[in-house]
Amino acid sequence: MSEYAYLILIIFMPIIAFLYASVGHGGATSYITLLTLAGIASAQVKPTALILNIAVSAVAFAFYYKSVNFNWRLFFTLAVFSIPASYFGGKITVNETLYRQVLGVLLLFPIVRFLNLIPISQTRWVKEYVWLTPILGLSIGLISGMIGIGGGIILSPILLLLGWTNLKETSAMSALFIFVNSCAGLIAKPTHFSISNEVYLLMFLALVGGILGAYLGAKKFDNKFLKILLTIVLVVASLKLMIQ
Repeated sequence: MSEYAYLILIIFMPIIAFLYASVGHGGATSYITLLTLAGIASAQVKPTALILNIAVSAVAFAFYYKSVNFNWRLFFTLAVFSIPASYFGGKITVNETLYRQVLGVLLLFPIVRFLNLIPISQTRWVKEYVWLTPILGLSIGLISGMIGIGGGIILSPILLLLGWTNLKETSAMSALFIFVNSCAGLIAKPTHFSISNEVYLLMFLALVGGILGAYLGAKKFDNKFLKILLTIVLVVASLKLMIQ
């Protein structure tokens, strides 16, 4: 990894963690993208992203949980299916080309989220979670485990579109959902992976950014300039991954 690439990571890793945590997300998709494009060894990328996801999402949930009426029934119905699916997904080896293309597509979800392009339904289109929630948990969990993310970027727009949760409830739900799935995905990884000192510094900076973002996000903080900046970065990264 070049010094220039490392400098880019030092700048953008905490910014990404800050913005993702401000909306209740962990940021694994963007961590993976930046680390991959910077030339970090693939054996370090997924575990690093999952560890950051666990830390940042835990902080985000702690801040958002205090300000919402958390729907534990919905969460447990999702989690009981997503956790084992995420674990088994983490055991699946994905073709590198397909992996990059899927990751590039998934990057479009936070772009839409940061630009507030997701319509929020005021009506619950599906009042009972009997059949749909298990399907969502299984599918999102499996994809999350395979890619090495927590699945919050997929779950959030679905919750908002269905009208099951409002914005802050969605942030809290996504944060805890990301936390449990990331834990399952990390457990599925080989226990002998190693993380370099350079990556440890990036993880520390991202955690600091995540704590600050979670705190300010829960207090209705909104930094439009940073969101626009990150959106541009995500668009470029998404296109680069899909084209490659």
